[in-house]
Amino acid sequence: MRKNFFVAICSLLMLSLGVARADDGMWLPSLIGQRIGDMQAKGFKLGAEDIYSVNQASLKDAVVLFGRGCTGEIVSSDGLLLTNHHCGYSQIQSHSSVEHDYLKDGFWAMSRDEELTNPGLTVKILQRMEDVTQAVLAGFTEGSMTESWRDSVVKHNADVIRKEAEAAGKGLKASVEAMYYGNQYFLFVYKEFRDVRLVGAPPSSIGKFGGDTDNWMWPRHTGDFSIFRIYAGKDNEPAEISEENVPYHPRRFLRISTEGVKEGDFTMVFGFPGSTQEYLHSEAVRYIGEVSDPVKIDLRTRRLAIQKKYMSESPDVRIRYSAKNASVANAWKKWQGEARGLARNHVVQAKRDYEARFEKWAEGTPYEGVTGKLAAVYSQLEKYALAIDYYKESVATVEIASAAASFFKSDGKADLGGFYKNYYLPIDKECFIEVMNVFDANMPADLLPEWYLAQKKEYRTIEKWAEVLFGKSAFRAEHSPVYKSSDPAYQFHLNMEDWYRNTLLPRTKALTDELNLLYRLYVRGQMEFEPQKDFFPDANLTLRVAYGKVSGYSPADAVRYEPVSTLKGIIEKDNPEIFDYNIPQKLRDIYAAGGHEDQPVCFLATNHTTGGNSGSPVLNADGELIGLNFDRVWEGTMSDIHFDPEICRNITLDIRYLLFLVKEIGNAQWLVDEMLAPATEEDPRQQI
Repeated sequence: MRKNFFVAICSLLMLSLGVARADDGMWLPSLIGQRIGDMQAKGFKLGAEDIYSVNQASLKDAVVLFGRGCTGEIVSSDGLLLTNHHCGYSQIQSHSSVEHDYLKDGFWAMSRDEELTNPGLTVKILQRMEDVTQAVLAGFTEGSMTESWRDSVVKHNADVIRKEAEAAGKGLKASVEAMYYGNQYFLFVYKEFRDVRLVGAPPSSIGKFGGDTDNWMWPRHTGDFSIFRIYAGKDNEPAEISEENVPYHPRRFLRISTEGVKEGDFTMVFGFPGSTQEYLHSEAVRYIGEVSDPVKIDLRTRRLAIQKKYMSESPDVRIRYSAKNASVANAWKKWQGEARGLARNHVVQAKRDYEARFEKWAEGTPYEGVTGKLAAVYSQLEKYALAIDYYKESVATVEIASAAASFFKSDGKADLGGFYKNYYLPIDKECFIEVMNVFDANMPADLLPEWYLAQKKEYRTIEKWAEVLFGKSAFRAEHSPVYKSSDPAYQFHLNMEDWYRNTLLPRTKALTDELNLLYRLYVRGQMEFEPQKDFFPDANLTLRVAYGKVSGYSPADAVRYEPVSTLKGIIEKDNPEIFDYNIPQKLRDIYAAGGHEDQPVCFLATNHTTGGNSGSPVLNADGELIGLNFDRVWEGTMSDIHFDPEICRNITLDIRYLLFLVKEIGNAQWLVDEMLAPATEEDPRQQI
């Protein structure tokens, strides 16, 4: 029976890949042969083996998973790597100080000796991926095991598969990932490099031009890039950071095209998208758009206002909180666009209409009643899901409590130097008062832990509680003479995390197990209900191909956005009085001298992207690098749940602007020369 189950699922998955549709979709590269006909019909000039191959160098060998959630691409035979400025931001910040403010002024190595090491930063290059569904589910019988039992079987088998893969070579890391809610499993084997050095980054006034105001918006004029280099041992294999290491020589790196783009041109994004939820039930979409997003937006709005107030008063505080502020603001603005997009597209009602049609079809099948069962589980789950949202956006954001937890969980071995380098107590204290007052006003009393209620009774107000927590905690300043487990900051973390882990999470686990089982059934049913439709697996930070075309869009009546922005737009926005719009004087001078008014900066395309695609290479029909993906348009951020081909657009940094900035602002012609070096017969670029 299990064999027939696998055959049926694989048949459905292959059938679902055969029909072309709009430009949505994040396709597994090992199965791209099923899509190559549609890609070529839309202008792509290469073949499936050029994109993904195990036996020969292919485009996949030039794409890396950068850090813990971005993408990068290799652009030279000596391991030169491009990614977004915001992806390398924490590394740039870690090397910055008031005396050497690389965030404000930029950083440019003028030789390889000046490239800066970044302990803890890794990049991973995919070696191969493989369908391991049958091996992962060995020992599992459909319908005879609980979801928890199934999870334990899957975990055990996946661990065995992963360990075997990692033992096969030096520097290998592997993971087994579920697709289609556990209807299919794939093994991903990577080579992980641990010596990755900072080579260049523009000033933040270029790399973050427009700041939060322009984030997720079009027209965009942000030079969102940073440059790194991968180093390896003398055997060209991964090695720990060492002066003995040499630049990595990749199997493949990307050709750069300076020909530019025009509306209608084919584009392809090759990267590691983080998370999408394309097949959600209507009740889940309602919760996200109408409940969860508004709550999270409100709490982050309050924190951002406090951070910005102090950052505007002190250059030192601005540096300390730049990365944190950008991180908080990024999701904050995305959620706003997502909620608006879901409402504008009437996605909840569309989902309900679809579910009604599905249920009519499903009568008398194993899928009958599945959408009603999903709705029933969501009605039970919402109370706890909302409590978790409040916890994560209030309790879990208290920085001093997190530092205390790190110290005690490491038995006092944690080095808190990095924490204090980027910490400012007045911000933390004021944020604590603000968000915990919201938490206190909105959490149902029957869900709150006894410890919290006791603290509330003792201190009466959040303000008085804050005076004790921040006034008496030994973690309020670096190099405290003594840390005790009774410390008020640690006790806050300890007791509230205990409530989260031992009360909220267990109450949601059984419900989540039910959802997992029902979704696995529901997605399988959808594939049978619509055999003509393409079903791509939701993003999960594994390598994917998305493709589309250069295209503007119309976000509202009588409004039409062109697909390319230029240097002229930067000058129009330039404002020395505003940090995020105060461009370097040299850029003003270059523009004033004439000849660069039409210098391309960014462009739009219809590729389906999400978080994790930051830094992804955007390629033309010949597989050449034409830009770096770095954002989506605000009106289309609901694409994680619902892709509207009329309005969903990805925003790309034009590679020509990157080269212009490296040369004119960074004075690093040697890097431009490296990226544009003429091809040779042995050049990996010539293999495609």
